[in-house]
Amino acid sequence: MGEIQFIEKGKLGHKNHPAFRFRTHWMCKSVKKAGFYDLSKEERNKLVQRIRHEVSSDLSKEKNENIVKYASDEDTYIRKNIYTALGRLYRDEQSLRDKILGVVDEMLREEDEKVRQTAVYTLGEIGKIDAGKIVDQLEKALSDEHHSVRNAVLGSLKQMGAKNPFPTLEFARRLLYHPDPIIRRIIVHGIELRGRTNPEDILPLLAEMQDESDPKVMKIVIHVLSQISYKKGCLYKVISALKSWENKDLVKRVLEEILSVHKRYEKFSELSVEETSDFITQQFVK
Repeated sequence: MGEIQFIEKGKLGHKNHPAFRFRTHWMCKSVKKAGFYDLSKEERNKLVQRIRHEVSSDLSKEKNENIVKYASDEDTYIRKNIYTALGRLYRDEQSLRDKILGVVDEMLREEDEKVRQTAVYTLGEIGKIDAGKIVDQLEKALSDEHHSVRNAVLGSLKQMGAKNPFPTLEFARRLLYHPDPIIRRIIVHGIELRGRTNPEDILPLLAEMQDESDPKVMKIVIHVLSQISYKKGCLYKVISALKSWENKDLVKRVLEEILSVHKRYEKFSELSVEETSDFITQQFVK
């Protein structure tokens, strides 16, 4: 590392010299580990290839040393490359599937919550094509002590619901009445992404939540209904379903939130706020 040229000779070492303080700060920042997106595109591509190679090497040797190393990285995008690599291998290499499931099971028992979180996201990648193999592990992860792991279940459910909806929704239905409201909240939120394209698939499940007693779970029910309502072709299906709901106070809250969402996202909504309001009035005001 070269000297900073504008510093007078002999004064660099004086701790009160302003240039010394700048140099110390600059040196400290310079040794900080570069994040994934601090690298150039070429460097990122090389790193991704190295990660994939080391993941494959671990699996062939029936080890998980490199996998756990990257899965525990502080950088979210490094960890993402691990679970997408494992998911891709699971999809493309049937001979590796049992090994991958075994590695994920080991990762779920690791002390580091980042490794457990990466394991859950890997389950989500696998669940896009083979949900039946991972739902038991996913259900166990819902009770993990760390919120980041539980939130990873939410993210995985969203992705699975979009790509492999029917086993995912069956899994969700089974847990709608779980005694833990945190788990019920994750499940309801986890089916949202499917609802944005196919609301008819999740509306029957949400209808079962009309008498939910936990206010935070109910808030998520309202959130999901309003979030799917502004997507193309969805408002009509949501309103049609709500007309048959028995909990009229809840329906009123949902309608208010639907209007609020259309106002906030008017540029992205199929209908304007005025059109949405007129349609709701036509359907509910006799």
